[in-house]
Amino acid sequence: MTEKTAPRIGNEERAGRLEALRGRMAEAGVDAVVLTPGANLRYVTGLAWGATERLVCAIVRPERLVFVAPRFEASSLVASVPVPFDDARYWEEHENPHALVATLLADLGTGTVALDPNCAFGHADALVAAATAARWRSAHDLIAPLRAQKSAAELALMRAAKQITLEVHRTVFEQLEPGTRSSEVRTEIDRLHRAAGADDGSTFCAVQFGPATAHPHGIPGDPALQPGELVLIDTGCALEGYNSDITRTYALDEVDARIERLWDLEKQAQAAAFAAARPGVPCEALDAVARSVLEEHGLGPDYALPGLPHRLGHGIGLEIHEGPYLVRGDETPLAPGMCFSNEPMIVVPDKFGVRLEDHFHITDNGAAWFTEPQHSLYAPFG
Repeated sequence: MTEKTAPRIGNEERAGRLEALRGRMAEAGVDAVVLTPGANLRYVTGLAWGATERLVCAIVRPERLVFVAPRFEASSLVASVPVPFDDARYWEEHENPHALVATLLADLGTGTVALDPNCAFGHADALVAAATAARWRSAHDLIAPLRAQKSAAELALMRAAKQITLEVHRTVFEQLEPGTRSSEVRTEIDRLHRAAGADDGSTFCAVQFGPATAHPHGIPGDPALQPGELVLIDTGCALEGYNSDITRTYALDEVDARIERLWDLEKQAQAAAFAAARPGVPCEALDAVARSVLEEHGLGPDYALPGLPHRLGHGIGLEIHEGPYLVRGDETPLAPGMCFSNEPMIVVPDKFGVRLEDHFHITDNGAAWFTEPQHSLYAPFG
């Protein structure tokens, strides 16, 4: 499946999101929500706009949806917002946009205004200073639960994005040979993502060989693959803003028996966490399950190395990393539609690291993989 055949998020679904947000606003006694460029604004309105020093925002009221933007961007705004909205107010370059927002909120008096939790501090500070009468709070608890449980269309977009990335991994594995530089692999991965219809090539790409695999997100440099070295590639793309994120660790030649043993253990930990995933289970429980598998074999404990240096996984959707998280302390109950990475990486400092990362979503009865886990160390695709 490619971008051309993947389902789209339509305005009917976005209208449902807006009404759901308004329902949560009413329950929480919130009079207005201010959303700034980023995943939350895109989720509610479909506007995919980059954040800059110039304030752009949407003000969600129980009865109105109003956009604020620079006047010279008016035509772009109208062309870029797919949903119907009630009004747009524009500011000139010499004017204060935060004061304009305060004017639009003035009728609320001391009402409660919830601000996008991803709003840059500079804008947040200026908005609070401009609208001094309002009671400001975060909108996180209003919108995060809505985004956490994906719709069928969202799941389909992520499935399509992840299938693209899995095929990119497969192609690169077939091309890789000793002497290939990591920069060459990254360039090829970006080309393949673009050719398959991803939004804008690779959203990220880490290519690590040999000892560099012991660093979870790599280290600077452009090494060439040496015979007998372990390969770790972590990359992803997006379709309509919905992300993939898949890691494969493999070897082209026979490697040390300890690497083979820990690769098998990594796969066991990943499988155990997946088997434990079902509605109602706290997110943190899956992290504990994976970590217990490793600790039973002498790794850790906790984040100690050799062992697992980070959380088991993260939520994914319009952001590559988004809540809730599979980590100790996150007691959020798993619920149908939630999507997570499952990546219990094993790190042996200064030697090597093994990370297998696939994603799953919660169903009514348990969990379902978006992509099948890696087959084996030497035959990653079977």
